Amino acid sequence: MFPKKYIVKVIANRNRIAIGAIRLILFAEVLASIYEFNWMALFISFLALVLSFSPEFFRRRYQIVLPTFFQFFIIVFIFATLFLGESQSFYYKYWWWDSLLHLFSGVALGFTGFLIVHLLHKTGGFNARPVLFAVLAFCFALAAGTLWEIFEYFSDRFLSLNMQKAKNLCEIGATYCDTHLGVVDTMRDLILDTIGALYASVVGYLYLIRKTPSFFERLLSEFEDKNKHLFIK
Repeated sequence: MFPKKYIVKVIANRNRIAIGAIRLILFAEVLASIYEFNWMALFISFLALVLSFSPEFFRRRYQIVLPTFFQFFIIVFIFATLFLGESQSFYYKYWWWDSLLHLFSGVALGFTGFLIVHLLHKTGGFNARPVLFAVLAFCFALAAGTLWEIFEYFSDRFLSLNMQKAKNLCEIGATYCDTHLGVVDTMRDLILDTIGALYASVVGYLYLIRKTPSFFERLLSEFEDKNKHLFIK
C-alpha cells in the first residue's frame, strides 16, 4: 500500500499538469482568435484564461488556499463552460453538456457553502444545528446558480451571445414560434442546480450528525490543514 501523503502528492501533480495544459490551450486560442480577427472567440477564451487564475487570486489576495480538488474543479469547469461550451459549441453538439455542468456545479457550490459555514462555526462566529448548516449551504448554492442565470441573460442581451438558447427563435416564414425556450432553459438549469445543491447538503448533513469518513470530510480536513491561520479564534 502506498502512503496517503504519496497518493495525495501524485494526484496534486497530475492536477497541476492538467491545469497547465488547459491554460496553454486557452492561450493558444487567444492567439488564434487574434490572428483570425474573431473578437467574440477572443473575448471568451481570454475571459476563461483570466478566470483560470482565480484560485491563485484568492490565495494571494485573501490568504485562502482552496482544496486541491476545488482548484482543479474550478478551472476545468471554466474551461468546459466558456471554452468548450461557448467557443467550441459543445452546448449545440451535445444536448446533455449544459445539463451535466449545471448538475455538477450545484454539487460543488453546495460543498462551498458548507466550507463557508464550517469556517464561521470553527472560528466561533456561528453556531447552529446541523440542519441549519445544510439549509444555508443549499441556499448559497441556489443563490450562486441564480447569479449565473443573470449573467447568461446579460451576456445574451448586451454581448449578442446565446447562452439561454433563445436566439433566433422565429425564422422567416416559420409557422410556429416557441418564444418560451429561454425560460425553459433557465428553469431547467435552476432545477439541476437545485438537485446538485440538495445532494451536497444531504451529504454534508449526514457527515455532521454521523461523523463518518467521506469525500466531504476529506475536503474539510484539507481546507483546515491549508488554512490554519483562518481558524485562530
